[in-house]
Amino acid sequence: MSQDRAQTILQQWRESALYWEKYAGLIRLMFAPITDAMVEASRIAEGQSVLDIAGGTGEPSLSFAEILRPAGFVTFTDAIAGMVAAAAREARRRRVTNIDFSQCLADALPFPSDSFDVVVSRLGVMLFSDPYAATREMLRVVKPNGRVTLAVWAPAAANPFFKVVTDVISRYIWPTPEDPDAPGAFRFAEPGKLARLVREAGATEVAERLVDFTLEAPLTPKQFWQARAELSDTLRAKVAQLSPEQLTQVAQEVEEAGRPFFADGRMRFPAQVLIVTARK
Repeated sequence: MSQDRAQTILQQWRESALYWEKYAGLIRLMFAPITDAMVEASRIAEGQSVLDIAGGTGEPSLSFAEILRPAGFVTFTDAIAGMVAAAAREARRRRVTNIDFSQCLADALPFPSDSFDVVVSRLGVMLFSDPYAATREMLRVVKPNGRVTLAVWAPAAANPFFKVVTDVISRYIWPTPEDPDAPGAFRFAEPGKLARLVREAGATEVAERLVDFTLEAPLTPKQFWQARAELSDTLRAKVAQLSPEQLTQVAQEVEEAGRPFFADGRMRFPAQVLIVTARK
């Protein structure tokens, strides 16, 4: 990826940090099943040292920290200063002390080799400018025989949380062809693709597991559309191209398309992720 493209992506995430902090509680709730699956896959337990890469506004780092207490420790990283600051504020609010924070790129980790028992990245690796280099760094900093665990989205067809919106938007803004290897939510949705990269980076005992779960939160269809439109930099850019009349129509169509996934004031979308685990 070119340096200009990598900088553009980082700028988009800088702009997203405000919205991710706004919805931090919602994100924690929606993605809790992924966090639980990663804890199981990584065998995270009290007393370990864990590195969380691309930790956003604090999750799953803060959930890990609760499991690791009293002797274990989490190191949180993200490339965006706004995300790091938001995560630190949330740690103070929740009085979590067994955690520290570092702003850094995934492919240039500022830690000595063989430092951590476990290295994880929840829904991050598919957005890295150089996922191979980032995986090499993860393997460098994990201890010998330590675990690396990565979670990525399975195909869009299995994740209507995304598809409900993109199907409507595509009727108003013609989708441009996507490079399957470019940063994006479904970059590693093809089964085996991420596992191959991790193996090529030098990992051993590489395994992949498909995890089905329910993406659930106390949201109405209207609130769902608002959250999706604000959290996604791609959607924000597309929404900016719509006229006020088109925007009103899109919101109505998204709410209607998503209605089957809402009942009793709650959103419930079926969802799937792929979890890849490996050892150094």
